[in-house]
Amino acid sequence: MIFACKGTNKFSIWDNITQFSFQKVLRFRNNSYLRAMKNLSTRRTIRQYSQQEVSEELLNRLLNEAARTQTMGNLQLYSVVVTRSDEMKARLAPAHFNQPMVTSAPVVLTICADFNRTSQWARCRKAEPGYDNFLSYQNAATDALLYTQTLCCLMDEAGLGYCYLGTTVYMPQMIIDTLQLPRLTMPVATLTVGWPAEEPPLSDRLPLDSFVHSETYRDYTPGDIDTYYNDKEQLEENRHFVAINHKETLAQVFTDIRYTRRDNEAMSQGLLDALRRQGFL
Repeated sequence: MIFACKGTNKFSIWDNITQFSFQKVLRFRNNSYLRAMKNLSTRRTIRQYSQQEVSEELLNRLLNEAARTQTMGNLQLYSVVVTRSDEMKARLAPAHFNQPMVTSAPVVLTICADFNRTSQWARCRKAEPGYDNFLSYQNAATDALLYTQTLCCLMDEAGLGYCYLGTTVYMPQMIIDTLQLPRLTMPVATLTVGWPAEEPPLSDRLPLDSFVHSETYRDYTPGDIDTYYNDKEQLEENRHFVAINHKETLAQVFTDIRYTRRDNEAMSQGLLDALRRQGFL
């Protein structure tokens, strides 16, 4: 074993080990970063799944790791309901307009904004909670969505496929009743999860300049809109989408068919009613 001596160029074996370990850690971190960036840049929504089971061990590991995400006051204002049984998936399906992946996915995760647990903790510790209000819902919903996105990134790295269901907030009362959610909990996101049985093409995205503003918000001119939406509007699948719906523009497909004022107002009322029944309004 060689030990370094003052004034010499000799190094101990421990210096070599330390240097080797440091380089190994750097390579691991770089590889992890590159893998994560690749997963983000190639992220796809998966709606078709193989019959391979998603093990409880893997799922629990990912659910636990996702808890390292940001959270208000370190309170973790979310809960996750894991649905595996065919019977329960069939009961949830109508709340998601019977989209087939709800019943075909091995696992369905319903992520809830949850101030019930924190309120119970407060009462058990001689504290009086004041979280039956809209601000508390907003804080808990933010926590739940941050958790959801972190979980999605972890599932990408694990090779799992998933579909984020925005329908969760369209008819929340059906989900509340099915999952027996108590007061001060609200469903805010649903993920269908499994091993991918498809590799769909990447969906388009708007350019960076369309959504990043420097110092203050700069509103959009008609010329900006032409620039930012031209590529989306010229995609063959979107042109076909316009044609089969007998519309003049892609925007009309969204406003007149997919997300109409009538539906938005009706579902807004349903969401407000559910928030009121759950104690947030």
